[in-house]
Amino acid sequence: MGLRPVDPQAVRTAYDTQVRRRTQPDEPGSVIDADRGVLRWLAPGSQTSRIEWSGLSADNADAVIAAQVRYFAARGTPVEWKLYDYDEPADLGRRLLAAGFIPGEDELMLVAEAAAIDPDVVLPAGVALVPVRDEAGLDAMLAVHERAFSGVAPDLGERLRTRLRDAPEQIEMIVAMAGDEPVSAARVEFMPGTDFAGLWGGGTIPAWRGQGIFRALVACRAGLATERGYRYLQVDTSVMSRPILLRLGFEPVAITKPYVWTPEPGR
Repeated sequence: MGLRPVDPQAVRTAYDTQVRRRTQPDEPGSVIDADRGVLRWLAPGSQTSRIEWSGLSADNADAVIAAQVRYFAARGTPVEWKLYDYDEPADLGRRLLAAGFIPGEDELMLVAEAAAIDPDVVLPAGVALVPVRDEAGLDAMLAVHERAFSGVAPDLGERLRTRLRDAPEQIEMIVAMAGDEPVSAARVEFMPGTDFAGLWGGGTIPAWRGQGIFRALVACRAGLATERGYRYLQVDTSVMSRPILLRLGFEPVAITKPYVWTPEPGR
């Protein structure tokens, strides 16, 4: 089964309309707040909030950016502005830098039609894909992340535990087990009311790489998305996973870059 090509412009439009502009308060205590020209996801406590969408022009961009800096300075919390390379104005990244935002690494956003992913994969002998349904499964998944990525975000376990408990219909997590050893893991997050399912956290421990397990996890998650009626698989890729996904037929849709502003200590 071959992948049907996606229309990058149509996907960008759908993603902006359905996902970025309809961001949900998907964590306990989070709030969605619309301000002039931006949509903010406000994190609880002192966690990092996010600018999820912006609709700016060359005439108002600097003023809107300055307003966000004042807002988060008063709030005393950091904020990440995730920039998509098609966002306007074209020099928005330069303007964020001038306002004190620190850029992260570029990521390539890839998209594929979920129903077109080839489901026929062969796992190595003795390896099985196991859905995460309890604390033991979550511990196995986090153990893979520690070994595959040399560490995980401090709050990842608690965030996934909360999603598994409070909104299990919005997430599926899978661990590849070689006997009693977790060797690979990944998750798919479903965005209700949209065409998009997001692929996250796919990783394999070094000794088991190159044996088709990552590809099997992609196919498994594509099947789960198709069963639930989601059209697109979306993933922001790392350098490690990008070549595999491109070979599977995922197509580039945008380059994204996070810009983070952090208030000065004591202010």
